[in-house]
Amino acid sequence: MSGKKKASDFRYNTGEAKVPWAAVGENYNAEDLMDVVKFLMQGSGEDYEAAVAAVREKVVALSKISSPPAKLSLDTNVAQVEDMIDEYLGTEGCAFLTNCTAAFEIAYKYANISPGDEVIIPAITFIATMAYPLAAGAKVVFCDVDPRTLNLDPKDFERKITPKTKMVVPVDIGGYPCEWDEIMRIAREHDIVVLDDAAHGFGAVYKGKKLGTIADFTGFSMHEVKNVTSFGEGGIITTTVDTFRPYMKRARFFGTTFEKKIKDWLYDVELLPGKNTPFVALNYSQTELQAVGLKSQVKRNDEIIAQRRKNAEYLTKRFAENDAIIPQLLDTDDIKPSYHLYQLQIDPAKAGGDIQVLKKKLEEKGVTNIPHFGLLYRFDIIAKLGYDVDAIAESCPNAEEVFYKRFTHLPIYALSDDQFEYMADAILESVAEMQAGK
Repeated sequence: MSGKKKASDFRYNTGEAKVPWAAVGENYNAEDLMDVVKFLMQGSGEDYEAAVAAVREKVVALSKISSPPAKLSLDTNVAQVEDMIDEYLGTEGCAFLTNCTAAFEIAYKYANISPGDEVIIPAITFIATMAYPLAAGAKVVFCDVDPRTLNLDPKDFERKITPKTKMVVPVDIGGYPCEWDEIMRIAREHDIVVLDDAAHGFGAVYKGKKLGTIADFTGFSMHEVKNVTSFGEGGIITTTVDTFRPYMKRARFFGTTFEKKIKDWLYDVELLPGKNTPFVALNYSQTELQAVGLKSQVKRNDEIIAQRRKNAEYLTKRFAENDAIIPQLLDTDDIKPSYHLYQLQIDPAKAGGDIQVLKKKLEEKGVTNIPHFGLLYRFDIIAKLGYDVDAIAESCPNAEEVFYKRFTHLPIYALSDDQFEYMADAILESVAEMQAGK
């Protein structure tokens, strides 16, 4: 991070020198900034163009009395947002990364995942959860899900452990925390590294602890669809592994350390300590601008969750009118979700049809809905890697049942009260139609 600038230190705009060195190759000017303003605040028409012209005038005036940033990546704003997140989560030494997948890769590398190893993941999640172990030549073992939450089923996790199991990756689907006590108990008994895929779960709480403070490693996503974003893409990694925490920042940028130096140079590059053997870090560094964007949203994350909770409570209350509808689980004394998604399920026997029928009816009524993730073992990549897809499906009966017959996800943000009311009405009407055989 930035500190005293030396004339020979090209990482920042140099200090006083007859021939200086600017760290930023080409600075952004007033017109460049206006392109950003128009992207973030889009519109059309005479009033919009007049407002843009007025802003441009002010930006040009500002450009004449201001100076450009000396650093565009890994500087004070990145450090500040990391400190902010550590304080918010109750963690220490988190790192802001290019995306959540990068967080997973660091955790997988720490666990030294390699050919012959097995990694247990839930059957329903995003492809990023299993991408690294597949790329590394490890075997992915698909765990069945809890039919109510769609999170990893601890009992099936325990059943599927073998002597080759090195890692388990539970996923907090929709921001609803997993059964962490049981998962951690099982993992500790078998010396298994635990990576929490909390892509949806920033700010969620399990028994008084925020996600990020429970598993060995936790990855959060700040992608554009998440509750808080860093201008479209970003991730956070946290760890509870004391021996690795001091290396978190180095893990995101080639293992670079400025604390030590090689002869006649500014820094050294280290191997990072994995669980059993060291590993080589790559580049997952983040930009200052994305850190600025994330800082502004993290400040209001509790307000964002509160509004989403209010919307979820409304839908759950409305759906109580028909017992064929199984609504999103809400807050309890132990569980505080982040409400990234609203999980809607139905009882096919009571509803007179399965979720596929309901989804079609909702589409006809203009209600957007989608099961946020598919069954990972159904993807072509799994069959082509030689997995027995039918056998996996047989071992994950809950996942098969909920995906094909029971659940979908509803939008829970950026809607008006009228839109929420219409969505609730449409769902209740559609289920009633199904029950009436229409």
